Amino acid sequence: MRTEQAYVFWIRRYIVFHGRRHPRDLGPDDVKRFLSDLAVSGQVAASTQNQALAALLFLYGAVLGTPLPRIPGLTPARRSRYVPVVLSQGEVRGLLGRLPEPVKLCAQLMYGGGLRISECLSLRVKDLDVDRREIVLRQGKGGRDRRTPLAEVCVAALEARLRTGLAEFRNDRRVGVRVDGLPPALLRKYRDADATWPWWYVFPATRVYVDQEGARRRHHLHETVVQRAIAQAVRDLGLTKRVTAHTLRHSFATHLLESGADIRTVQTLLGHSDVRTTMRYTHVLNKGGLGVRSPADRL
Repeated sequence: MRTEQAYVFWIRRYIVFHGRRHPRDLGPDDVKRFLSDLAVSGQVAASTQNQALAALLFLYGAVLGTPLPRIPGLTPARRSRYVPVVLSQGEVRGLLGRLPEPVKLCAQLMYGGGLRISECLSLRVKDLDVDRREIVLRQGKGGRDRRTPLAEVCVAALEARLRTGLAEFRNDRRVGVRVDGLPPALLRKYRDADATWPWWYVFPATRVYVDQEGARRRHHLHETVVQRAIAQAVRDLGLTKRVTAHTLRHSFATHLLESGADIRTVQTLLGHSDVRTTMRYTHVLNKGGLGVRSPADRL
């Protein structure tokens, strides 16, 4: 869904950039001008330019059936190297203490298992293995599944959330509300899967909606609910760091490395395809990027 929304955004922007001409009337040179303008005038990051290129490759290859050739002379966006924002354990404790439920439980799961906010909010009941203290993340970034730990501190609140959710699920079943987001192939095989408890969201939305077929459905809690609550808690704490929900994932990785965890293990838990992505957390450890002591401390 997120990829689809991003591709639609870039395709629309590409069409508007060229005076609303149809993409069939545009070619590789027009794609090159658009992407170069993003880098030169827009000064976007390299990852943003790559995302726009991926959207246009999909447009021409999968939609229009005329794949783009390799584009020579493209002005690349400047690739910046940044150090992720990381909270101390004391700051994490203070942040969690100021969050209301169920946002607090979401934040605990994100920090306790390195989850992205979208992965946390889209969790279904069947993805939780409380006995093994494990969370199974389905179809994460890049379409990969992975397993991550369920922190002991989350268990009591999670079990309470599931008890409340089961009562809400039964109420929804009585009035014919179904869950959304299931693959069409799964629904063809199991027609009532979207009306069963294992497929229910752990964090369901407070309101239902009517889909295109006229069925009443319930989505998961919207990301802005969590984001706004975290932003308010950060303001209340007076933190000067730029803290978002993703900062909890950065803090999870950094604190694991500080406690002596192997970087390959952290890579697996985060779901990174390249260990170089995980290596950026070695630059924010308490002992410093190279494990050296500042000469100022010896004065």
